[in-house]
Amino acid sequence: MAYAMTMLSWSVIEYRHKYEAIGEYNHVRDLIKWGTDYLLLTFNSSASHIDKIYSQVGVAVANSSKPDDHYCWMKPEEMDYDRPVQTANSGPDLAGEMAAALAAASIVFQDNTAYSKKLIKGAETLFTFARDFGKRTPYSRGNPYIEPFYNSTGYFDEYMWGAAWLFYATGNKSYISLATNQGLPKNSKAFNMIPDLIVPSWDNKLPAAMLLLTRLRIFLGPGYPYEDMLKSYHNVTGLTMCSYLQQFHVFNWTKGGLIQLNHGKPQSLQYVANAAFLASLFVDYLNATSIPGWYCGPNFIRAETLRSFATSQINYILGENPMKMSYLVGYGTKFPKHVHHRGASIPNDNKKYSCTGGWKWRDSRNPNPHNITGAMVGGPIRTDNFQDVRTNYNYTEPTVAGNAGLVAALVSLTSSGGMSIDRNTIFSAVPPFYPPSPPPPAPWKP
Repeated sequence: MAYAMTMLSWSVIEYRHKYEAIGEYNHVRDLIKWGTDYLLLTFNSSASHIDKIYSQVGVAVANSSKPDDHYCWMKPEEMDYDRPVQTANSGPDLAGEMAAALAAASIVFQDNTAYSKKLIKGAETLFTFARDFGKRTPYSRGNPYIEPFYNSTGYFDEYMWGAAWLFYATGNKSYISLATNQGLPKNSKAFNMIPDLIVPSWDNKLPAAMLLLTRLRIFLGPGYPYEDMLKSYHNVTGLTMCSYLQQFHVFNWTKGGLIQLNHGKPQSLQYVANAAFLASLFVDYLNATSIPGWYCGPNFIRAETLRSFATSQINYILGENPMKMSYLVGYGTKFPKHVHHRGASIPNDNKKYSCTGGWKWRDSRNPNPHNITGAMVGGPIRTDNFQDVRTNYNYTEPTVAGNAGLVAALVSLTSSGGMSIDRNTIFSAVPPFYPPSPPPPAPWKP
């Protein structure tokens, strides 16, 4: 959820003019504030030091026979079973992402000084907790209610991501020093070009964080002592974009033209939407600086080629695929009607359905009584096939993180409001860089 708010905020910071042109600017701000207001309630946001975060509400256990979030199928407003709260006393990954979300949102809400300051204070408190050397166990580790569903594979990417957003939000150079500290890419393996680590997701922020920091180099060029690391981030960002192009055979593709960023495993569309956003945004950074493209090894790749990748992937999601199926509910004439979603699948008939009383709606072969308009489902499998079956969540479950990536990709690709970014708003709090001179070379010796 925190990642979804960060992505929405990033898209608003870059493309406010587009949201305004399509009449969605106030709406998206309301969505972000709904999320950040919630996040502010999950820790003591008035303190400067905390020792816990309420990390999850509700639990589920595989093959459970007791009421829980998997076993029960109820309208959310009628849930009456116990939903225990999970508490994280250590959470570098969770707190790092929450800090990124609040810091990014503080830029969105610059016009509301009191709220923006509250978000920054909360972000700084969270990041202090995330960086506490004695509390660096991933928040999911060993928790049977979190690990099977939201397993976190590391936290150094969240350090890079959170520090970058806090730098933009505050201008405090300690954050850019951390974001460019060589320990972060080393510990996160950011420069190893491991395929899994070049796929952006709620668990892996490396490609997004490196693009966000590349932005600093492209537009402000802060120079020494940050230049060497920013140049490396810029280089790896270019290589990441190369890897998304079919001609370099880094990832498999379906016959219908969908990149398989998660190796053909289910629920692939969330990764595709995130990558399409990053690719389209990178093109806009190139265009804003009148750079026609970049090199993939000896090959010069024009920016339009990368934009075509982003467009093709989003068009696939919207219906240009072998199934002729739009994977965005409510868009087009053929879209999923059996979405794995409790609220959408239970009729509004003034009856209360118990924990197991709702099973008949879960298992019904009839279309949902409500369309969850705007939701992107999990998507097709590697053969481009899709089954519109409610009980198979791999095909039909929407996620808040996947949808945020899709919204970001769509706003980046729309021509409404013009094909450009807001170059300067993100830098509002960043002080001028007067770089110190690099140390002099060692005295010459024959």
